[in-house]
Amino acid sequence: MNRWWSVGVLLVCCAVPVSAQQSPVDVANRFHELQAAGDSLGALALMASDVVIFESGGVEASREEYRSHHLGVDVQFASSVVREIVDQQTQTMGEYALVLTQTRVSGTFREREINSRGVETLVLRRTADGWRIVHVHWSSRRERQ
Repeated sequence: MNRWWSVGVLLVCCAVPVSAQQSPVDVANRFHELQAAGDSLGALALMASDVVIFESGGVEASREEYRSHHLGVDVQFASSVVREIVDQQTQTMGEYALVLTQTRVSGTFREREINSRGVETLVLRRTADGWRIVHVHWSSRRERQ
């Protein structure tokens, strides 16, 4: 019994959280997967508390502000449509990383047909808990036929 207790303590003390092992691209993609699955708390956990979000000419200056304003609609939208990554690039610069993603989104949201192209810029910062999103900039337009 004593040996197993020691092994358990060692595993708990030395375990690296899964998120700390994930690359910036992994975190970016996981953020969208969680939103599409309806897991708003999981998505929020990947954002720094001081995250700044730019979207449609507006600014949300913290994770709490995002949670109380647009997160619910973003989760509903993500779970209603199909998001396809067209191109994704990343660059790491010390404690920061950029993830630049181009997407195609299609489906129906609130009885409206969606067929759009989007771009996303994520800035992530390395923390003790792994990479966290500190800035988001979203932009989209209708897909040209």
